[in-house]
Amino acid sequence: MARTGDRVRAVTAPAIGGPDFTLDRGSPVPLYYQLAQQLEAAIEHGVLAPGDLLGNEVDLSVRLGLSRPTVRQAIQSLVDKGLLVRRRGVGTQVVHSQVRRPLELSSLYDDLEAAGQEPSTRVVRNETVPAPADVAAALGIAEGGEVTVLERLRLTHGRPVALLCNYLPTGLLALDGARLESTGLYRLMRASGITLHSARQTVGARTAGREEAARLDEREGAALLTMRRTAYDDTGRPVEYGTHVYRASRYAFDFQLLVRG
Repeated sequence: MARTGDRVRAVTAPAIGGPDFTLDRGSPVPLYYQLAQQLEAAIEHGVLAPGDLLGNEVDLSVRLGLSRPTVRQAIQSLVDKGLLVRRRGVGTQVVHSQVRRPLELSSLYDDLEAAGQEPSTRVVRNETVPAPADVAAALGIAEGGEVTVLERLRLTHGRPVALLCNYLPTGLLALDGARLESTGLYRLMRASGITLHSARQTVGARTAGREEAARLDEREGAALLTMRRTAYDDTGRPVEYGTHVYRASRYAFDFQLLVRG
């Protein structure tokens, strides 16, 4: 460990591959927060991968030259975010990075792939059904008219992150299970000549029911983010209505807000 003025540069345990953390003791930003932010950045950029060990709080406090309560507070903040987990007899372990998705018309699969999250898909349902009232209204068809319903479990690094339910007009495009498991729905639409132009979307939150919790590897009552979206092609035709749920511990929406007036 090397010190320069009121700055300390420390290297963590060899078990996590040796990322460096620079903590500024003269900064008004609390040391625990500086450490938490740098740990989170290391996880986000893949320097710390799922399964890597940080060691216990005593070892970390010695290696980083920090008090044990400071290290504990930094770790707890990332445990609360679902990025780290404490394992008895093992120490603190990296679980995953939280998926941060820009709030725009894009495919979850494409966003995860671009972020290096190794997306995969399990098709739960792919069939033709009568359109419920809300689906019919969204797609501009008669209630009870035929629609294709898709239910898919989206995973990153082999762990569930979202349960996706999409309704499409019948005959819009061919949707076999193998294609749906190997790529995203919007990518299949583009490959079929459908130009996505705009969407109307609502984001919300609720708690997980028993079946959802089991599929998403969460506890019953855990927080879930929800999203409803109707997507339109370049002719203004509605081509997809989706109702999705996401694990709040592993997923977040990013907003960019503009000031008017």
